[in-house]
Amino acid sequence: MRNLAVFLIYEGTAYHGWQIQQGLPTVQETLAKAVADVVGGPVHVAGCGRTDAGVHARCYCANFRTDSRIPVDRLPYALNTHLPPDIVVTGAREVSENFNAVGSCVKKEYTYMIYNSRVRDPFYVNRAWFYPRHLDEHIMAEAAAQFVGTHDFAAVRSVGTDVKSTVRTVYAYDVWREAERIYLRVSANGFLYNMARAMAGTVVYAAEGKIAPKDIGAILDSGNRTAAGPTVPAGGLYMTGVWYDKGQDRFFLNNGFR
Repeated sequence: MRNLAVFLIYEGTAYHGWQIQQGLPTVQETLAKAVADVVGGPVHVAGCGRTDAGVHARCYCANFRTDSRIPVDRLPYALNTHLPPDIVVTGAREVSENFNAVGSCVKKEYTYMIYNSRVRDPFYVNRAWFYPRHLDEHIMAEAAAQFVGTHDFAAVRSVGTDVKSTVRTVYAYDVWREAERIYLRVSANGFLYNMARAMAGTVVYAAEGKIAPKDIGAILDSGNRTAAGPTVPAGGLYMTGVWYDKGQDRFFLNNGFR
């Protein structure tokens, strides 16, 4: 039995997230059906993260087990003939028996895009959060820096998924502007439900003057979700990096905006 990892990109607007949900279109179900068509039977496809409805991935890793002998260099082409145009497999590799796309992942990166202009651009609908009032990216960067380190992130997560601990380590949180677009890029050893979107909302709160950047540490210490900023819309969020670092499964995928 081979264990195969596939790498994909997808535009998530049409899907209710990654994970299979009864009666709703999801990326996992769509990919699993394509894999079954190619390898000749049903498979379980595990993904590196549970992206929410409307969230996109500029890179994503999934794995499945199969007896099929299809060469890994041919697998992406075969799968793409069975996938809709908003999901594309960009590569594949054979991985170790113990490899699991989510359990073996040591680091993830998300990037949130804000379209900060007085006039809406239709080409960014469902791909960025349209925010018409000017945001100071320097204040946002100061606020984002407060999240770096090991903290309890209960104050910036939504209830919905049971976890043993809400402590996570954020390695970096960068903010920059390119014309009307503001990018918020955060990497961590793991993310709680809606954590990246709530962090972005808190950074915007600081730019709006509703909190001071230095207040974020106290907000995290409090664990009070209502003290932090809102969960911003899903369409601006992209998975942009995943890292694996064990034996033959040492590789990373990164497809950010810089």
